[in-house]
Amino acid sequence: MGRTVLVTGGARSGKSAIAEARALSFAPRAIYIATAEARDGEMAARIAAHQARRGDNWRTHAEPLDLTGALAVTDGQGPRLVDCLTLWLTNVMLGGHDWQAAGRALVAALPAQTDPVILVTNEVGAGIVPENALAREFRDAAGILNQWIAAVADEVTLAVAGLPLKVK
Repeated sequence: MGRTVLVTGGARSGKSAIAEARALSFAPRAIYIATAEARDGEMAARIAAHQARRGDNWRTHAEPLDLTGALAVTDGQGPRLVDCLTLWLTNVMLGGHDWQAAGRALVAALPAQTDPVILVTNEVGAGIVPENALAREFRDAAGILNQWIAAVADEVTLAVAGLPLKVK
């Protein structure tokens, strides 16, 4: 069975770079499961910067919604990096889908993977309480999803100022 690694941290904490290095520690080439969608110029620039940093060791599999399906399709092809759970959750919730069912399906699929899966997520528990109901619902869902994934993960790393701190 493959390992499940969760890398969490705040915005611009270095979590993606840490997760990329961890994925390549398993094999010289890896699959990048991208959950972001370039809906505006700023997001397109962020995606391009991530792609440029990764280089030729990566094959991209874009999947904004069916993360469990993306893992099934790519299993057996090397380590996979999912970047990121937070954007995936946003896509699921804003698309009107049942995030709890999707999250539980993801949690159930992870232990069955034969290749490693490294998941990047934002740590949401250190901020202030959001002022609107949708933001509070999202914060709560992200915190719960992170806990579910951490519970089944073999490793959990917290990124702080570009440094990996082993949590589990």
